[in-house]
Amino acid sequence: MIDKNVVQAIVNEWLEGKDYFMTDLSVSTDNRIVVEMDHEEGVWIEDCVELSRFIENRLDRESEDFELEVGSAGIGQPFKVQRQYEIHVGDRVEVLTVDGKKLTGVLGNVTPEGFTLTVQEKVKEEGAKRPKLTDRELAFGYQDVKYTKYLIDFK
Repeated sequence: MIDKNVVQAIVNEWLEGKDYFMTDLSVSTDNRIVVEMDHEEGVWIEDCVELSRFIENRLDRESEDFELEVGSAGIGQPFKVQRQYEIHVGDRVEVLTVDGKKLTGVLGNVTPEGFTLTVQEKVKEEGAKRPKLTDRELAFGYQDVKYTKYLIDFK
């Protein structure tokens, strides 16, 4: 079986000096290697091809055959690393909490421990006839959410 650490070192070498970052890497027992990467401005297919060739040139198919897939993290997919949170600060996201509550709002401050989400709630102020939309900032630790993903809006 191909060592995941070897593949990770190869990917890290390719990433050096680039604005790309790795979001996921898996190596299965049957040597299926899957590398996901992301970039603040999106991932170009040419760069996926370049990374794929870079990995292939550093692994020896003669000693151990493998299947290789290099691709984008995907715009509608859940965030996997902190950097994805950082590049989406100010964007609308969807959060599913561990207790099953789904929220949409604007991604705020991101730290190594967690992030904030500004949601709009209807609040009826004293003396008012109707509820009014009010912003409320919620704080989450990464362990408090099942997923966070960029909210694609077709409006």
